[in-house]
Amino acid sequence: MAVQESQAEELLHRFRQGDVRALARALTLVESGHPVGQELLKRLRGQARAKVVGITGSPGAGKSTLTDRLILEARKRGERVGVLAVDPSSPFTGGAILGDRIRMMRHHQDPGVYIRSLASRGALGGLAGATVAALALLEAFGFDRIFVETVGVGQSEVDIARVADTTLLVLTPAAGDAVQAFKAGVMEIADLFAVNKFDLPGGERIIQELKSALELSPPRPGG
Repeated sequence: MAVQESQAEELLHRFRQGDVRALARALTLVESGHPVGQELLKRLRGQARAKVVGITGSPGAGKSTLTDRLILEARKRGERVGVLAVDPSSPFTGGAILGDRIRMMRHHQDPGVYIRSLASRGALGGLAGATVAALALLEAFGFDRIFVETVGVGQSEVDIARVADTTLLVLTPAAGDAVQAFKAGVMEIADLFAVNKFDLPGGERIIQELKSALELSPPRPGG
């Protein structure tokens, strides 16, 4: 126990000094459920307050490309940006496949941007089990804005709304009657809707479907 407390203290000191390697190590410890990671969380939770944006949508809708552009806009405003990309788990290792990080590689030399992939490990709701803990660490590290990109979309994937201040749903014309499929769950928790790949046939139709679905939706609590 004394060794773990010593490790936590040393890592905490580096973390508070802004050491990115300490952040990466802390995230790994938290994701794996290590006692040192849990001790760090206890000491850091509740510090600072970033603006958290959840980005969800069907696989192939262009969530990562859109996130990439949002990172650029946030950096233009001088904001420090953290990104949590929840990837499908590898069936062999259980680790994240890292597809989202590959698509955002142009930011890897920017010290104001930190991108981390988390493996979903079969977690329901589109978020990795460690996402909330990872968010707490990124907030404590001092990021101004954090983007959380989910695995894909389904009616069970509404827990993004629990961790995000703003939830963005990405739709595409190629999804056909995607709006109908989303109405039972994700449609009701989204704050913003983005129709991506609008140059594809059916762009105007999906916007009309979206408007119709929103008109038929019950009022949101507090709305």
